[in-house]
Amino acid sequence: MRTLSKVRWSDLRPDDFLLRQGECPIVYLPIGLCEPHGHAAALGLDTLKADYYCEEAAERFGGIVAPTQGYHIHECGFHKPWLDEVVGGTNPLLAGMPPQVVCYHFLYQLRAFANAGFHAVIVVSGHAGGSQKDLRRVAQAFTGSTGIPVVVKTDPEWGGYEGDHAGAYEISQLQAIHPEAVDLSLLGRMTEEDSGGRLALGLDAAEASPEKGMEINETIITAIGAMTEDLGGGTPIKEPVNYQQAEKIWSEVLSQGEWWSIGLK
Repeated sequence: MRTLSKVRWSDLRPDDFLLRQGECPIVYLPIGLCEPHGHAAALGLDTLKADYYCEEAAERFGGIVAPTQGYHIHECGFHKPWLDEVVGGTNPLLAGMPPQVVCYHFLYQLRAFANAGFHAVIVVSGHAGGSQKDLRRVAQAFTGSTGIPVVVKTDPEWGGYEGDHAGAYEISQLQAIHPEAVDLSLLGRMTEEDSGGRLALGLDAAEASPEKGMEINETIITAIGAMTEDLGGGTPIKEPVNYQQAEKIWSEVLSQGEWWSIGLK
């Protein structure tokens, strides 16, 4: 029988939710993606690590973990030629969406957090590469309108390590979190004759280790904890954010011009 999480919004009863929220009114939003990380690693690597960091942070430092956002920005702008290069004509099995769709949804997630009584938001994205800049644009507009601080960072941005894609950094992270999701014996499946070639595998993936992953993961969780402490009690809204106010914020976001994920070539 599965044991329900004590920190997940979805798993908490109302009284338990309000108790945790009263002790620490911060919500963590894990954002990830399903995309190829070589034949050796689970497609949901980005999502799995974001979930882990948020759950660990909530358990150690307080707060509540929001339902995971398992779709992210992909297949446009700089992402498209990258996919062509590292995956080619093989189906990449992506859970990707355009930035306008992801960001509009993100705005309404922030609205839901504010209206549910949270005073601050920490967003941990397991998918990096620059698309987080579009999310920050929405976050800044939301904070400007409501006063609620919203922090958006990819896992490498929490400090200490330079990220990669399905290399020694990411594969190590997943080995430490979900060892069953990694099979290094499959690293050799990267010839052009094989389906998908390298499937976006990093060149140094063979150097991955659970020990390295544990060190990386602890550095990230510690940094999230420091941010939780810095945010303190955050800033509660004075009244619920209605649809009209949310749409006004969205109009402000749109007025800022080209999406970063599309505009950068």
